[in-house]
Amino acid sequence: MPTYSVGQRLRSAVSSVEAIVVKVPKGDVTISCAGAPMLRPDDKADGSLPLADPAQRHTLLGKRYLDADSELEMLCVAAGPGEIAVDGRTLTIKTAQPLPASD
Repeated sequence: MPTYSVGQRLRSAVSSVEAIVVKVPKGDVTISCAGAPMLRPDDKADGSLPLADPAQRHTLLGKRYLDADSELEMLCVAAGPGEIAVDGRTLTIKTAQPLPASD
């Protein structure tokens, strides 16, 4: 299984999604998008996988995605069809932390 590092850029093999690792996961995991493992920028897609269906839910530009189990956090830098997942679990959009009251 691949090892990931903070700042590493990954891209989908089947759609236009690209994301940057913000927080590395605990343990060995596989990060995928639209069901296909994500690639490093220099990796070549083998072309045997079908393209992601445009009707699928999209990964949104500028959003941070989080997996609570592995603590993986990613930032989407190129949107597109298909959701990012880790070991088959779909990442959720990270919500903003509320600011403390200024009373």
